[in-house]
Amino acid sequence: MRLGSVNYETRGKIAILTLDEPTKLNALTAGLREGILAGLARADVDEGIRVVIITGGGDKAFCAGADISGFELEAEKGRKFLAAALDVLAAPERCSKPVIAAVNGLAYGGGFELAMASDFILASDRAKFAVPEIMLGLLPGFAIVRLHDIVGRARAKELSMLGDPIDAAEAERIGLVLRVVPHHALMAEALAFAERIAAKPRLAVAMAKSFYNRGLGGDEMRHAVDGFPLLMMHDDAREGISAFREKRKPKFKD
Repeated sequence: MRLGSVNYETRGKIAILTLDEPTKLNALTAGLREGILAGLARADVDEGIRVVIITGGGDKAFCAGADISGFELEAEKGRKFLAAALDVLAAPERCSKPVIAAVNGLAYGGGFELAMASDFILASDRAKFAVPEIMLGLLPGFAIVRLHDIVGRARAKELSMLGDPIDAAEAERIGLVLRVVPHHALMAEALAFAERIAAKPRLAVAMAKSFYNRGLGGDEMRHAVDGFPLLMMHDDAREGISAFREKRKPKFKD
């Protein structure tokens, strides 16, 4: 089944959402955003589904982040963009069923955050993770309120302030990734893990997710949305985004 730009399939008690715009490295286009929301909502209300897996189509990317080809550099539009983006990125948290991100390649920006919002990340040994928004004169909207809880404040600041990618082994070492598996075995490992969870008592699993996720999605999300327009008004953001589109190194004014 096709939902937006996401392929939705079921295997027994497991729903698999495959992000399917590989020519764009599965960047978060409108079609992908629509499909992620629709797919998770569908799995959530299907009593036969116990676990969800999200993965990337193609062999290079899980999700390369926001599609900024049509990004408009206006504060209010930026705020609306981030609010809509956070709705998608936080969707794995809101889903009552466990969500596994099977990260098969690049997970940058919004792709990093989509994986991070999932309950578990299983990563291919080819996977790479980054929050590179600093290169555009911006900051990540979702990672800025979640990443420090996972990897600690100092490491979260390093990742956000430098924007450098880390490989799967490093992501596992800092606690972002549950485990790394050979690239060819990723989906088999994800399905096997999902089956183990699906075999456990449904209500207890749902309550475990709810309890561990308590307190998420409150004031910190509103602060992220409200603070984003301030960066949009700065010349460095305009220069960063222009440089990205023009495939050149940005010249920040400071």
